[in-house]
Amino acid sequence: MPVVEISDLSDPRLADFAHATDVLLKNGRGPHGLYIAESTLVLERALRAGHRVRAVLALGGTVESALSMVAPDVPIFSGPGELLSRLTGYELHRGLIASIERPGLLDPAGLIANARRIVVLENVADPTNVGAIFRSVSAIGADAVLVTPRCSDPLYRRSIRVSMGTVLQVPWTRVGEWQETRELLATSGFHIAALALADGAVGLREFAEHPPDRVALVLGSEGGGLTPDALAAADSIVEIPMRHGIDSLNVAAAAAVAMWALA
Repeated sequence: MPVVEISDLSDPRLADFAHATDVLLKNGRGPHGLYIAESTLVLERALRAGHRVRAVLALGGTVESALSMVAPDVPIFSGPGELLSRLTGYELHRGLIASIERPGLLDPAGLIANARRIVVLENVADPTNVGAIFRSVSAIGADAVLVTPRCSDPLYRRSIRVSMGTVLQVPWTRVGEWQETRELLATSGFHIAALALADGAVGLREFAEHPPDRVALVLGSEGGGLTPDALAAADSIVEIPMRHGIDSLNVAAAAAVAMWALA
């Protein structure tokens, strides 16, 4: 399919990009909704993951890159940067965005069947933190990520961007409430280690000296930390020792430190 030069922003073929919020994309088109991938790197990782590209919006030199990457039947739209910004509501800093069909969620039991280290994100609200944690999971080492019902969506545009597309590589799925999740992890042989400041918590260094065979590292929301249900479900409460009167780290930084210690 030839590159389509945009002249009319009301073209219905541009609907995937027209000021579409993450929530609208998630709940809208396609059997599982859509997500937006920014940059050729993220598009490459989406294609490697087997995700179906619906359309591409490209500036300048990224048009040729898009042509070399996507199937011939995928429309590639191009035009002046100012016009594309009016269409999307934001600037295409990385020169390219693509609308991609969301894959269905994986079965949690199957996802963790052969895993030894997993991360559970409870109610982490900021997409930036979710993306940063996925990047650390990919770089430092965990086999999968489970996200709770009220955790920010890993396929939000900002999460994908901050993760450098690693949310498309790291296996992940959404789980239910803690009673169900606790049973799933226990049945699968995981020791649940909740990262929190609490009475009786063991230091991370001590916990990492002789870690259990299979560990599920649980991290909580940016403000309130882990919920009472999460702490009640844990087999161990683990804390990162702090200096200078500091009592906590950003959740993404804490995740990286804990994964490094357990790697």
